[in-house]
Amino acid sequence: MNGVLASGNDLAGKVALVTGASRGIGAHTACLLGRRGARVVVNYRHKTRRAGRVVDAITAEGGTAIAIGADLTDPAAVHTLFARIRSDHGRLDLMILNASGGMERDADPGYAVRLNRDAQLHVLDCALPLLLPCSRVVFVTSHEAHFRGHEPPPDQYAPVARSKRAGEDALRARIPELAERDVGLVVVSGDMIEGTATAMLLDRARPGTVEARRREAGRLPTVAEFAAEILTAATAPLPSGHTVYVGGSDYLTGST
Repeated sequence: MNGVLASGNDLAGKVALVTGASRGIGAHTACLLGRRGARVVVNYRHKTRRAGRVVDAITAEGGTAIAIGADLTDPAAVHTLFARIRSDHGRLDLMILNASGGMERDADPGYAVRLNRDAQLHVLDCALPLLLPCSRVVFVTSHEAHFRGHEPPPDQYAPVARSKRAGEDALRARIPELAERDVGLVVVSGDMIEGTATAMLLDRARPGTVEARRREAGRLPTVAEFAAEILTAATAPLPSGHTVYVGGSDYLTGST
C-alpha cells in the first residue's frame, strides 16, 4: 500500500472514523488524529456527553470533528452512521475499528460475538463505498485475543477474546477483496492497557489482576501510548495484514 495514508504525511483533509471513541483508547486516538489535521468522526453508543467532550477537545486545538451515536450491533443505526458520513464528508480515508465489548454486566451471552465479529464485518461493508483508494482500516485488539491459545485469558475475558479473535480472522479473510480496492487492513494488538475499562472490569471481578499482570510484564502500556501506536499503524508504510504489537514481550517470545 503506497498511498497517501501510508506515506506518513500530514492528515489534513482526510476523513477518519473512530468507533467507540467517547472515552479511553478511542478518545485518545480521535484527538491524535485531530491534531494531525484529520476531520474526525467520533462514534459512540450511549455516552453523548463524553463524545461531545472529545469533539470539544479536538476543536479547541483547531481541529474538525463531529460525534455520531450508533450502536454498532444495530444494522439500522450503522446505516444511519454512514449516511451521515456520506452527507457531511462524501468519503472516508481511514477507519479505526476500536469499539469492542462483552464484559458489560447486562450483556447477553451472544453480545460479544455480535459486536466483536458480526458488527465489525457489517461496519466494513457499509464503509466500503466511501473508502477511497489508498485508504486504511485498523482493527484494534488485545494480545489475549490475537494470541488466543497461547495462554488462557482471565475467565471474565474469555468470551471477548474468542469473539475478537473471530472478528480479526473474519476481517483478514477480506484482505484480497480490500486489495482490489487498494484498501489496506492493519491490526494493532496490545497487552493489558493501564486505565482502560477492560482493565477496571477485570480488576473488579478479580482484585489484583492488573497488578499481577503489571508484575509479570514489567510495565503495562498506557492509553496514550497505545493510541500513539494506533496512529502509527494508521499512517506508517505497512503492508496490508501487518500486525503492530504493543507491550507484552512474553506473548511475542512465546509465539515464536
